Amino acid sequence: MKPARFEFARARNLGEAVTILRQAPGSAKVIAGGQSLGPMLNLRLVRPSILVDITPIPELTHIEEDTDGLVIGACTTTSDIEDGRVRMDRLPILAAVAAGIAYRAVRNRGTIGGSICHADPSGDWLPVLCALAAECIVTDGRQTRRVPIDQFMAGAFEVRLETAELLQAIRIPRPSRGARCGYYKVCRKAGEFALASGAVLLDRERERFRAVMGATQGRPIVIEDAGRLLGAIPQRGMAVRLHEEATNELLQGAGLPVNGRVHATALARAAAQAMA
Repeated sequence: MKPARFEFARARNLGEAVTILRQAPGSAKVIAGGQSLGPMLNLRLVRPSILVDITPIPELTHIEEDTDGLVIGACTTTSDIEDGRVRMDRLPILAAVAAGIAYRAVRNRGTIGGSICHADPSGDWLPVLCALAAECIVTDGRQTRRVPIDQFMAGAFEVRLETAELLQAIRIPRPSRGARCGYYKVCRKAGEFALASGAVLLDRERERFRAVMGATQGRPIVIEDAGRLLGAIPQRGMAVRLHEEATNELLQGAGLPVNGRVHATALARAAAQAMA
């Protein structure tokens, strides 16, 4: 199939992009890598009146590291992260996750911001960034606001963006030097979307043990204190055993099948990575 007729505009700056969005409320779509939007256009699942190319906007590819954390522009490609253009010594998990997304041709075009705004529950970036307590920097061209990423996703394929707003960047707070991260996804073939996924941040210095279950058919399940699933913050090299009763309660509360336990398995393996 071919997409329905639409106009096309290439925005040169944030102000120009949000002006176009404001002039066509609800009927304009932004495009960067187009790895998700392109097929949706062809299948006519979306029929925008105008498509706004935001890739030429410098602010959306800006990457900055400071003492507090790392800011990644929304149009940064997955391959840029995989290849080390986005670097933080304490966050090697970013490159590892990027390398497991789809295929190289997709990673060359697909952007981290596009993945987040598409909000596919089976995607890789949302659970990992939720575990890292990342924030979304949202702009309307005049001012910005910060939204915790676990609140930015409102539901499956739905995010909290107003009509004339764009995701400008993602900010990841700097973990302590000894912090460890893990991510594991269950999928039929390497690179595919996850059937279940787990992400873990273990930061003993700050007494933080945060875990996330992804691919839940909705928002990721964020467990602020994952120690309750293991009885305590585990020590490095410990075998990972999830507390059965606490895990069953978590799965039931999220509407996930207890008997399948594939999400619990993904989380346990992510925890084992973090503690290795």
